[in-house]
Amino acid sequence: MKIAVPYEDGKVFQHFGKTKKVKVYTVEDGTVTAAHIAENTGEGHEAVTDFLKALDIDVVICGNIGGCAQKAVREAGMELYGGVYARCDDAVNAFLTNNLAYDPDAGCPGPADDSPHVCR
Repeated sequence: MKIAVPYEDGKVFQHFGKTKKVKVYTVEDGTVTAAHIAENTGEGHEAVTDFLKALDIDVVICGNIGGCAQKAVREAGMELYGGVYARCDDAVNAFLTNNLAYDPDAGCPGPADDSPHVCR
């Protein structure tokens, strides 16, 4: 299994669509066997989702993530755990022991003018 966590200074980065670094964990038999930082050059939830798909990610643990991004990640076949505020390593260890504190309804604030947002 591969787990990806948007990464900034060792912590879960809180804006999915602006993720520049992702810490990727390889897990075998419930144990992390490898981890590395991958650099993302795209921006926006579609680019980040495509980046994660190219890395063969199974699980995404992240901070704030809008509804369209949530939909894109799930449609790409990845499990999603949003609303996480923690150090990346701690979040992954909590996930592996079924103790991850996450928010299944995690989202991002809408547009400042309250105009409706439409997923593309």
